[in-house]
Amino acid sequence: MELNRRTVIAGAAAAGLAATALGTTATSAAAAAGSSGGRKPVKEYFGTLADGTKVYRWSLENGGTRLKVLSYGGIIQSLEIPDRHGRYANVSLGYDNLAAYVAGTTFFGATIGRYGNRIAKGQFTLDGKKYQLSVNDGVNSLHGGKQGFNTKVWDIEPFTDGPDVGLHLHYTSVDGEMGYPGTLKTKVTFTLTRHGDWRIDYEATTDKPTVVNLTNHTYYNLAGEGSGSIYDHELWLAAGRFTPTDSGLIPTGELAKVKGTPFDFTRPKPIGRDIRTGHPQLVTAKGYDHNFVLDKGVTAQPEHVVTLRDPGSGRTLKIFTDQPGVQFYSGNFLDGTLVGPSGHTYRQGDGLALETQHFPDSPNEPKFPSTVLRPGRTYRTTTVHRFSA
Repeated sequence: MELNRRTVIAGAAAAGLAATALGTTATSAAAAAGSSGGRKPVKEYFGTLADGTKVYRWSLENGGTRLKVLSYGGIIQSLEIPDRHGRYANVSLGYDNLAAYVAGTTFFGATIGRYGNRIAKGQFTLDGKKYQLSVNDGVNSLHGGKQGFNTKVWDIEPFTDGPDVGLHLHYTSVDGEMGYPGTLKTKVTFTLTRHGDWRIDYEATTDKPTVVNLTNHTYYNLAGEGSGSIYDHELWLAAGRFTPTDSGLIPTGELAKVKGTPFDFTRPKPIGRDIRTGHPQLVTAKGYDHNFVLDKGVTAQPEHVVTLRDPGSGRTLKIFTDQPGVQFYSGNFLDGTLVGPSGHTYRQGDGLALETQHFPDSPNEPKFPSTVLRPGRTYRTTTVHRFSA
């Protein structure tokens, strides 16, 4: 039986858990260790933007997981979890100062919107009307455009809910922002449960028909930020198909089978095993930067779709989601010019992202699940991150 880290206190042994799909049951020892709830969220000053707006950092701790969140971009600035010996490390890539986040183009840890991933030529047609979006990735729009949600200062409200602690993040995107129609009222909730799960709940409403695809862009290295390559991490994806892309990393519309290709992670394997095989799709993207089509499709409740494990530390991440896709990005464009909080530079493959989502360019591909949101409806989606060692 796997020893679950969710109730580890630094220096103590992990307690074994027998859990349901979302970790709602536990042994009496684990329940006793986590029943008191987490530490009340702590707010501290982080920096000031050029226009004088102050940015704050919120620190959360619960169930052995430590999370730091910036009001700028809804960014995960640090995510600390222990290894098999109870030793903590920050497993997310990022910076130790605000200026680096403002100047950066990597989306480290950011809350992404209005539309996660790419939209071809920054254009889509909805109800017969064509919309032109902000383009920031060649001729395409990426992660909401030049001033997507990752550049906005979010209103943050801390909360405690029984044994759980968290933050409610609010941002209202006005009609026409980055070219998108409708005023979109967005709420993102980060929760740390008493078991150390990090849960993200996204909500949005609009006053005009629009498209929405919210996600989080944390880069993981389970050996610890600044420790080197993630190519020895073992990855499992519950996805028998993926969406091949053109030279601009826009899906071609094909739902290709992964069997017999380097894209087959239906059995756990090291990320680096096939990454340099010369497959045309890997050459185009300089590694993995593809949407994987989850076998389960869209579901009413989050289901387990990803397992990522670092053999050296024993740290394991399991992801549960109700979304139909996961974008696996292997840090292909990290070029050694960015310096993390550990003082180490980030090179190609030093971190990876696993973004739960609807498919890229869904507004332009009728075969893909729809991302249209209409007035009177509420966009809701949930992703849960579970850590163990």
